[in-house]
Amino acid sequence: MNCPRCDSPKTRVMTKSPVGDVWEVYVCDVCAYSWRSTEDPKVWPTFKLKPEQIPNLDVIPAIAPLDPDVSV
Repeated sequence: MNCPRCDSPKTRVMTKSPVGDVWEVYVCDVCAYSWRSTEDPKVWPTFKLKPEQIPNLDVIPAIAPLDPDVSV
């Protein structure tokens, strides 16, 4: 299966539904796009990335540590 965003064949199953084998989530190892097997391909990105654009993509920032003084 090729990535819907960059057309790379380097995709893998990231996770599966915990009950009933209903869906899978795939992720692209090249551009980090992820999608669920139950999604309609019509709603996938209408844009495509060129290979030379991928190194310049923004990096997702790390989640900041929780403030120990704030109760949830």
